[in-house]
Amino acid sequence: MKNLNKSIESHYLKEGLFEDIVNLLKDQKIDLNNVKRSDIAGADEFHVRGAAVSRELANCINIKGFSVLDVGCGLGGPCRMFADEYDCKTIGIDLCNEYIRTANKLSKLVKLDDKTTFIQGDATQLPFKDQSFDMVWTQHVQMNIPDKKKFYSEIQRVLKPNGYFIFYDILTKGKGEIIYPMLWASNSKLSFLSKVEEMDLFLTELGFTLKQSKNQTQAGIDFFDALIKRLKEFGPPKMGLNVLMGETTKPKLMNLFAHLKNDKLELRSGVYIKNHSK
Repeated sequence: MKNLNKSIESHYLKEGLFEDIVNLLKDQKIDLNNVKRSDIAGADEFHVRGAAVSRELANCINIKGFSVLDVGCGLGGPCRMFADEYDCKTIGIDLCNEYIRTANKLSKLVKLDDKTTFIQGDATQLPFKDQSFDMVWTQHVQMNIPDKKKFYSEIQRVLKPNGYFIFYDILTKGKGEIIYPMLWASNSKLSFLSKVEEMDLFLTELGFTLKQSKNQTQAGIDFFDALIKRLKEFGPPKMGLNVLMGETTKPKLMNLFAHLKNDKLELRSGVYIKNHSK
């Protein structure tokens, strides 16, 4: 597992992320003393549909004032959104040291470091006490985790009774070979896709009840259609996912787009409640 984690971290690694983002802000003549969350949202929401889908999911329930854990937090965009818009106290955990370093610096840059904390760690060994959080949140994370039972068990453990687990993930439909690279893996050895039915079975056995489920695939396809049109007309955005992925951005996004369209992969979101008795 240690070697696998290193390989996964290496897949995501891009040195100097914070410095790259700061330089892009300078290029846009943005005052570094007055950086807004919207100025960095193109880079710090590392998932299909970005900040829009994060806000959509956050509005599924009343999370105001919640203690929130974001597992696989990346650069911390959702954590800052929860803190800023919903008055939440948030912690993000991610396998990648560079993401955590950047997340902490970005929170300080937008003056939300008093409400957000980011730590490096393993999603299957969460360093928190039982029943610590009102909500656990994941976006595009489980694809890198082979031990799904351990992953969801840890989420269950750190949630308070009647707490919420909200996810937004890429899942397989089991309809043929997956072509890489993808956002989460340069090859199949780093990819551990599961089906929505398998995910639901794990969570049900752990004592979760499904409150809401939504197929987000068409919304993802529409997002990619609009993105491709913008790229053709205006070129790459000044602050986009290319900050994280560089020249590999296009093939990764196009592979995912193709697989969503040909029904090999799907995008799903959902809200589960941890049963009080568990």
